Amino acid sequence: MLRRWLDAWQQRRTQRVLTQRAIPDDLWLDTLRAYPFLTRRPLPDLLRLRELATLFLTQKEFSTAEGLGLTDAMAVAVAAQACVPVLHLAGGLDLYGGFIGIVLHPQEVVVQRQWSDEAGVVHSGSEVLAGEAMEGGPVMLSWHDVQMAGERDRSEDGYNVVIHEFVHVLDMRNGGVDGVPSLPDRAMRARWLDVMARALAQHTTEIEAEQPTWLDPYAAQGPEEFFPVTAEAFFVAPEGLQAEFPEVYTLLSAYFGQDPVRFRA
Repeated sequence: MLRRWLDAWQQRRTQRVLTQRAIPDDLWLDTLRAYPFLTRRPLPDLLRLRELATLFLTQKEFSTAEGLGLTDAMAVAVAAQACVPVLHLAGGLDLYGGFIGIVLHPQEVVVQRQWSDEAGVVHSGSEVLAGEAMEGGPVMLSWHDVQMAGERDRSEDGYNVVIHEFVHVLDMRNGGVDGVPSLPDRAMRARWLDVMARALAQHTTEIEAEQPTWLDPYAAQGPEEFFPVTAEAFFVAPEGLQAEFPEVYTLLSAYFGQDPVRFRA
């Protein structure tokens, strides 16, 4: 009885948000024009994406750094792209429930890192970041790189920093960042590990042999980066990913419950 009451209350609350705080028509259409890869999906998906983006904006807190001014258009651009991976996942926006903050920087951020090599020697150095997802938040994004996803059709490289970082968030759901999200059963996990390992090995071999690669070389950093980089390509440049790594495309299609190639214009 209590469960049904809570579910009904949540449904009323969600409907109230969608009615009273819906993304304005003009702003939503401007976002779709600015990021054309968003429109390459059926109308029901676009309607669902707008709803999820509206709810996302009520659940997250945006802030900026280095004097960057925040506008509604910037927040909607991030929200719309962030919601693409969870559009058909069973958990929906609950999968992003482990954090609240999103911080936008004008450009890439230089951070200092420390790491240990196999011999246990500690090294330090700087790293340039276009984005970073931290367990418990916040998610940091370079606004310049967010905009890059809409400067032109990214079908040549599949680059999308928002999708990349929010796929990291999905990866973190089952503890740590290892390139393996929460999966429904052991069979799919075994399939995931096999397909991704073989594809990563192929990509790494090509990079080490200095062969030209379609997929971003950054994916060769390890399974924890191969997953988000291929996810970027899956949503932004699906034909390229399907041609380069057909098994990875099929795997991601099963996981995300989407088939972007089918709906490409």
